[in-house]
Amino acid sequence: MPAGKFKLYQSAKEYLGDGTIDLDTSTFKIALFSSSSNANTLTNTVLANLTNQLTTANGYTSGGITLANVTWNRSAGTVTFDADNVEWTASGGSITARFAVIYQSGTVNGVTDALLCVSLLDTTPADVTAPNGNKFQINFNASGIFTSSGADVD
Repeated sequence: MPAGKFKLYQSAKEYLGDGTIDLDTSTFKIALFSSSSNANTLTNTVLANLTNQLTTANGYTSGGITLANVTWNRSAGTVTFDADNVEWTASGGSITARFAVIYQSGTVNGVTDALLCVSLLDTTPADVTAPNGNKFQINFNASGIFTSSGADVD
C-alpha cells in the first residue's frame, strides 16, 4: 500500500538543526499506531509522547522495525530522505493501523527516540488492515519519504 504523505514533527526541524537527529548516521525505525492515537499531533517530540502504538501481537513488534538502506541525497537543489519499503506479515490475527511514525532510535543530546515524521496511512481516513497470513506493507513515495527544497535566503 502506498503511504500517505509524511509530515515532519515540529520538533524534528529543531532536532535536525541542532544535530539531535542526523539523517546520515542515525538508526531510524518505523512504528504503527491505531486510529485512537495522538501520533498525528505534530507538537509531539518523542516516541514516549505517543499513545496507542500497536502492541506486540499478530506479527507486529512494539517499537516497529528498523528502516533499511536509509539515504539522504542532494540533487539539483532538492535533498531527499528515503529508505527501503517496509512490511510485516500478519500471523495469528490481523494487523490494523491508521498511522506510521518514523523516529530516531536511541538517545542523542538527552533526547530519547526523537520523532521525525508521521503518515496517515489512508487519507479517507480509514484503518488499514492486513488479514492473517497477508503482508502489511508500506511503500514509500517514489520521490522519497520526504524532500526539502527552498528559495534563496537574503
